[in-house]
Amino acid sequence: MTTPGETDDLEQREFLRRVRPPNWTNPTPKRLYDLVVLGGGPAGLAAAEAAARTGLQVALIERNLLGGNSLNVGSVPSKAIIRSGRVIEVVRRDSEKFGARTEVGSTADMSRVMTRMRRIRARIGEFHSIDRLVAQGIDIFFCTARFVGRQAILAGDARLSFDKAIVATGARPKTCDIPGLDQVGFLTSSTIFDIVGMPTRLAIIGGGPLGCELAQAFCRLGSQVTILQNDPKFLPHEERDAAELLSLSLSRDGVETRLNTTVVGARTENGEKIVDTVNNGVKCSFAADEIMLSVGRVPNVAELNLSAAEIEFDPDRGVLVDDFLRTTNTLVYAAGDVCMAHKFTNVAEATGRMAALNAFGARRRRQSHLLIPRCTYCDPEIAHIGMHVWEARERSIPVKSFTIMMQDVDRAITDGQDDGFVKIHIRDGTDEILGATIVAARASEMINEMSVLMSAGIGMRKLASILHTYPAQSDAIRLAAAAYMRDQGASTW
Repeated sequence: MTTPGETDDLEQREFLRRVRPPNWTNPTPKRLYDLVVLGGGPAGLAAAEAAARTGLQVALIERNLLGGNSLNVGSVPSKAIIRSGRVIEVVRRDSEKFGARTEVGSTADMSRVMTRMRRIRARIGEFHSIDRLVAQGIDIFFCTARFVGRQAILAGDARLSFDKAIVATGARPKTCDIPGLDQVGFLTSSTIFDIVGMPTRLAIIGGGPLGCELAQAFCRLGSQVTILQNDPKFLPHEERDAAELLSLSLSRDGVETRLNTTVVGARTENGEKIVDTVNNGVKCSFAADEIMLSVGRVPNVAELNLSAAEIEFDPDRGVLVDDFLRTTNTLVYAAGDVCMAHKFTNVAEATGRMAALNAFGARRRRQSHLLIPRCTYCDPEIAHIGMHVWEARERSIPVKSFTIMMQDVDRAITDGQDDGFVKIHIRDGTDEILGATIVAARASEMINEMSVLMSAGIGMRKLASILHTYPAQSDAIRLAAAAYMRDQGASTW
């Protein structure tokens, strides 16, 4: 009979067998590949599988683990931990409100939280497995890669010649030059999921989506969390009222927030990590058990020898591509975080498929036509698609917004999840939907309806007549359309 620890170890070994077999031997290269893909993350996997399905000879090179950041140190593990934090918070804070009688300690069992995360990661890793790729006829090379010509790549010690190639090497956490931070040690989104115990005091530098998500999750799990953000608000690219709702939610959960605060140094004092900050000229220092740096991500381009293939790139922006994802070497395309400003998994997968289609297909697609929904997975979630009001005004597009508060939505009330709103922006004088922001417990699901509506060209008038289930939180979207109809003096029949 196996113990829980042995079971976890077996699952971890099976996970590694799927995404990086320890005894893997790279295949003998074919004389010429139709397509060589650099990177086995969401973009690279989507590109390789799309090309293989059309019968092309494909090679995929990955230097670490299949699945990339999203599976291994990004979306999958972070959402697993966020879910644990939400469950614990509901039981701790809201159990009596829902009629339950239970007692929960002040902190979670971090070993169990991490075991659950690894179990989920192993299960999802099956969809990115080496077995699945090999069964499609894709040659997998686990090694470093660099260009040695316009149509040649060195994969480890093996030379791979190609007709076309796609660079999909992703991005990594951005570092910064805060004095002393390297010496005291810090975590990033690539290392925080390796921690064993719960940090009693966690300082997070950066108030972007990932920083806010993990701040709330770890606070709910039992850490004393402080966010240090040098801007006057969280999520600087989101609407102000959405960011303010998030700020209130974080404060309610116990997260200490320090806005307009610059970290000027880190040091060790009496065995403790000390973070030194400045806010409006006022200096302050505080102790932390762990420091997490979350200040963005930078593309992985440094070791690819791109100049040998005549591919232009920028260290901060990544590989330079045109609207069809072609690089300055017209035989090489790029996809995902290595070239895109929006570094999201859905964008990586979409551009990976697009790059493969554009490289070999008769009909080419433009990346500028992508309609991108995004979400920050805090509680409540903040999702957006299309234009913001200020973007419409910058383009001299007349815009009008229709807002439904979640406190007026029946299902949100019955669920006890009535924080937030649905705000839909239209081109004034028409019913054309330009964009939407949703702040709600299920915003990540609700925004997908807006994506379908906008992609299909369905306007507010038609939306008002589309039946939704009752009760449902997504009914807020229909209610916004009904508000538009009333504004027009029209019936919703």
